[in-house]
Amino acid sequence: METLAVFALASLAVGGVAYVFIYPILSGEKKAEQRMASVAKTETATVRTTRNSQKTRRDSVETTLKELEERHKKQKRVPLSVKLSQAGLDWSKNRYFVTSGIIGLVLFLIVMLMDVGILPAIAAGFAGAFGVPMWLLKFLKKRRETKFLNTFPDAVDIIVRGVKAGLPLMDCLKMITTESPEPVKSQFRAIVETQAIGMPLGEAVGKLYESMPVPEANFFGIVISIQQKAGGNLAEALGNLSRVLRDRKKMKGKIQAMSMEAKASAAIIGALPICVMLLVYITSPQYISLLWTEPLGRLMLAGSAFWMFCGIMVMRKMINFDF
Repeated sequence: METLAVFALASLAVGGVAYVFIYPILSGEKKAEQRMASVAKTETATVRTTRNSQKTRRDSVETTLKELEERHKKQKRVPLSVKLSQAGLDWSKNRYFVTSGIIGLVLFLIVMLMDVGILPAIAAGFAGAFGVPMWLLKFLKKRRETKFLNTFPDAVDIIVRGVKAGLPLMDCLKMITTESPEPVKSQFRAIVETQAIGMPLGEAVGKLYESMPVPEANFFGIVISIQQKAGGNLAEALGNLSRVLRDRKKMKGKIQAMSMEAKASAAIIGALPICVMLLVYITSPQYISLLWTEPLGRLMLAGSAFWMFCGIMVMRKMINFDF
């Protein structure tokens, strides 16, 4: 009995050892564990590679944004030639200065013929030579930017549809130069021509902000520059940009509609003194003519005009919003 018991225990021990060391090999568990370890190593390497690529992309994006920010800081003082281009004028500097001098001279002569004094005539000539031309440039620039923003989202949609259809980005830009209205057509034509002479596309698109200084053009340049340097889904990025542009346009329209009441009130308040002055002049001209026939009246009229101008500027600041 003792011999049988020892034999049974020895057989059980040998079977246990065989089960522990031999069964995983026969059943394939060891190979499965090896495969799982290999997969885990591969996944770890993939995650590490993905993190490294994401870090590289993030560093590239940060570098691009810093470059664009530095470029825009240098462009705070805009030369006169760039201002003329932003206004849509193909004038030279000499032509601008000659036109400014003619406007100033005409206003000086008009005020001199009114016989109100030499100082008002000099002030009118100075305003005509320096103030009126700059105001006209700002007015033309603002009108041109408004036209650009009205059609720019459609141009971005053309690029998105073209890229999704498999067309190269340059072909999409050339399509805009033939189908979009002005000034979008001329701006994208300048991008295509600049890229054709050897400038990288990212830098060529970045120059769009120089000739059309609106945030929407800056957004477009940033998206294209980042995509050219770091890669990514261009159609998705531009699709999101188009959605943002349309939302900004919609918000701008809502704000303008909500501020129309304040603008109408400001226009009525600003025109009220002038209307009252005309009515008084029609009913009793001798009573109000003292304002421009007597020295004290002229001083009072000049002071009133100055304070009216200050009030109009304050109301204009209160009812205008930056987008």
